[in-house]
Amino acid sequence: MAAKSEAGKLIANNKKAFHDYFIDEMFECGIALHGTEVKSLRLGKCSIKESFVRIEKGEVWIYGMHISPYEMGNIFNKDPMRVRKLLMHRAEIRKLEQQVKEKGYTLVPLDVYFKNGRAKVKIGLARGKKLYDKRETIAKKDQRREAEKEFKVRMKL
Repeated sequence: MAAKSEAGKLIANNKKAFHDYFIDEMFECGIALHGTEVKSLRLGKCSIKESFVRIEKGEVWIYGMHISPYEMGNIFNKDPMRVRKLLMHRAEIRKLEQQVKEKGYTLVPLDVYFKNGRAKVKIGLARGKKLYDKRETIAKKDQRREAEKEFKVRMKL
């Protein structure tokens, strides 16, 4: 799961978010973590599949993000499913809060990664897809895959 990307060391990504939502805008946030959580993240033990983001009292929180306890952390380990604060500029938070309230958007975590030694979360401002939108997306992916397959066969000849 741990791979190198242009943003840094990728720890976890949420592929299902792109299937279930139209992502209109993306934001990068820091995460407020405790010591053993950082060590566990460095080992790649994180999951954001069932997580979501909320704005409460002018602060951004991520719920359902699972960071496995660090094996050598003993009494210093925190609850793996605890609510964690995301760090963003106040102006960005206000902008997101307005869009979530007015336009029916939601906030979805997309990636967790390290950038310059700091843990970051990429969140997306998303609109939900209908079932027919999901089917359409799958059909387009299948067509693209078939076209690439044909192109490879032609290149070999």
